[in-house]
Amino acid sequence: MDIENYNDAELDTKYLGKLTTNFVKIADNLKEAAYQIKKRGFSNYPVFPICKAKQPIGQVLFSKSEMPELEWDYYASFLEEFEQRNVLDKDGSERFKAAYKNPDEFCCLFVIDEGFTRFVFVPYPNEE
Repeated sequence: MDIENYNDAELDTKYLGKLTTNFVKIADNLKEAAYQIKKRGFSNYPVFPICKAKQPIGQVLFSKSEMPELEWDYYASFLEEFEQRNVLDKDGSERFKAAYKNPDEFCCLFVIDEGFTRFVFVPYPNEE
């Protein structure tokens, strides 16, 4: 998995608009979930897998079937689950940690969408 190319130009034009439209609707909830994952000692690396079809990583937080304003299902997970499921090997985990952005400012989404699977960091909306 290519971790160095987060938020590259292809992503910006192809997905970022689609992702952020839904993201802003639940950003505060995701930020709180990330805080709880860290506070409760599960991980310092919260990750939120999102997809349009059922997938096995994490626990469902928000389902598009229960919240029709969403186009994606949102799950809660963390780095260690990706390691346990062999999604990231030791080298991949180290690159992930190096690329990981401050979870108080950015949400780490793991986007699963047809042929596109990538970690994406989306800034939380300003609270002004």
